[in-house]
Amino acid sequence: MKYSLAEIAKQIGAELRTPKAATSTLAPEIEGVASIASANSADIIFLDDPKHLESALNSKAAAIILHQDPAKLATRGQQHKPLLIAAHPKLAFARAAALLATPGAWQLGVHGTAIVHKNAKIGLGASVGAMATIEDGASVGTRSHIGAGCRIGARVVIGADCSIAPNVTIYSGVTLHDRVMVHAGAVLGSDGFGYVRDVATGKYEKFPQQGRLEIHDDVEIGANATIDRGALDVTVIGRGTKVDNLVHIGHNVRIGENVVIAAQTGISGSSVIEDEVIVGGQVGIAEHVTIKKGAILGAKCGVPSGKTIQGGGMVYWGIPARPIKQHLKEMALLARMAKGEKRKRD
Repeated sequence: MKYSLAEIAKQIGAELRTPKAATSTLAPEIEGVASIASANSADIIFLDDPKHLESALNSKAAAIILHQDPAKLATRGQQHKPLLIAAHPKLAFARAAALLATPGAWQLGVHGTAIVHKNAKIGLGASVGAMATIEDGASVGTRSHIGAGCRIGARVVIGADCSIAPNVTIYSGVTLHDRVMVHAGAVLGSDGFGYVRDVATGKYEKFPQQGRLEIHDDVEIGANATIDRGALDVTVIGRGTKVDNLVHIGHNVRIGENVVIAAQTGISGSSVIEDEVIVGGQVGIAEHVTIKKGAILGAKCGVPSGKTIQGGGMVYWGIPARPIKQHLKEMALLARMAKGEKRKRD
């Protein structure tokens, strides 16, 4: 897509400042976004660190998104590029990137090799890729795209403007609301890991896994992530939550709104993660854990079964997870003790 700087500024909530010296060379249309080093004359860049100001101003970019008084630049004789003044440059840049993104090149309608059950419903403007399978009673919403090789199970509901990448498997009974993005290889709605042990024989027998999975608006699921259905009830992923690649979410887990979960994290069954929690990479969360609103779990945290992690922006780290100040004090104490033992041996 191509837009003028004025149109982009309006769409991303920025203020456009154009120096007179730049009007004659101003790019009529902006085509994309780029880094400072790779930008060309039809790209926008952003600046969130003043130390890169000179490089940004001397780059080939058509304009810069930044949070800085342009008058200060002008008095230093440096403002020779159009500026988009935004309170949060990185966020404005992300919005500009979304605005300028080229729509997917998929063909509308159903590919000739796809298999769509006669009772399935495909919405207006939707597409189904090669070798995809849409089973009995499933529905694909308006303008949604199903990638090549996907399997959409019976009675699956996919809302409007969803993007399902190739080779995604969605088990029967799963519901995706609007604008959900699922990356390649993800598996949604598979059975949870639930067994009952017969003490007399030592044999494990499967506990019923017949619940549902519900994913709300604007959720993004990373490549090869797996999310289990509820055992008897429902697994829920709240609006705006972002799940990275290779994350596993167990049965009956309830995740709130605007949660961010980094790669290789595992969340065991029946845990609750409230709104606006940040979970770092390779975090392990045991069953029946509650993570309160706004908590931050650092990379490789381990949260034992049944524990409640307090929120409000508090940062946790370590195994078992504890407030970062406490963790660092304990690590420092261990280091001093180790040094003391070394002196004794020496």
